[in-house]
Amino acid sequence: METTKWMFRVNREDIHYLRTTIEAYDGMAVVRTVDPAQAVIELLIAPGCEEWISRLIAALREQEGIPLEAVAA
Repeated sequence: METTKWMFRVNREDIHYLRTTIEAYDGMAVVRTVDPAQAVIELLIAPGCEEWISRLIAALREQEGIPLEAVAA
């Protein structure tokens, strides 16, 4: 099975919070820090979980005020 990969630029201080929050949804996605200096993270999303993770990202942006800027892979 192929995972879907999404990349985001975030605030460095949000990386830990994002990792623990996203990975709390067991088996849906894994967060990997691609470039710590530029605060770029990659989400490796399990097949079929893209819509759930998309909703979670939207909630993190809207309700938590966390800026997640999509980055081209």
